[in-house]
Amino acid sequence: MASRIIKKQYPVTGLSCASCASNVESNLRKQEGVLSASVNLASQVATIEFETSDTSPEKLKQSTVAIGYDLIIDESSKAREELETLEQKRVRMLRRKTAFSLVLALPLVRISMFFMNMPYADYLMWGLASPIVFWSGRGFFINGWKQLMHRSANMDTLVALSTGIAYLFSVFNTLYPEFWHSRGLHAHVYFEAAGVVIALVLLGKLLEEGAKANTSSAIKKLIG
Repeated sequence: MASRIIKKQYPVTGLSCASCASNVESNLRKQEGVLSASVNLASQVATIEFETSDTSPEKLKQSTVAIGYDLIIDESSKAREELETLEQKRVRMLRRKTAFSLVLALPLVRISMFFMNMPYADYLMWGLASPIVFWSGRGFFINGWKQLMHRSANMDTLVALSTGIAYLFSVFNTLYPEFWHSRGLHAHVYFEAAGVVIALVLLGKLLEEGAKANTSSAIKKLIG
């Protein structure tokens, strides 16, 4: 079969920041037979030009999955509808997690700023921060771990490291304050930092999704 050079656009899933798009783009460019590749973070689409004799959409998909993302090569209308449905579910879940995080983050900040000396303040903040970290922020830790397994890093890695360390350090100081007291230091806790960072990053993602939806709608109207 004669070799052909074709140019295709495939949706990419799992992108959460510019670093993610850059990782996928550089990975695709390294593949044999790929002449050019670019990934648009806003539209979550990869544009790839490749030689059919050296590679195939299936191989490109496998290489993308291997670094923790996915390339949707099924171009049928059914696959597009399923992808759109999954995207809508993801945005709805993001809205719920953002609202949940903000509701818990507000009293968390209030206690940390004005009521630090009240009885059991650390335990109360621990209780407020835990659902934010383990439910709302679960995706950051999962994605950060995937990137670590592929010797890479992105924004999720940064959020997971910062909030995870703040949370664990605070748990230790809550349970074993005497470790610092015996050294003449106060056992500070940073539960509010972990909770607020996750809440604000989720809020930023939600605003970004809204901007992307408006841009997509405007482009469709322009094309029409």
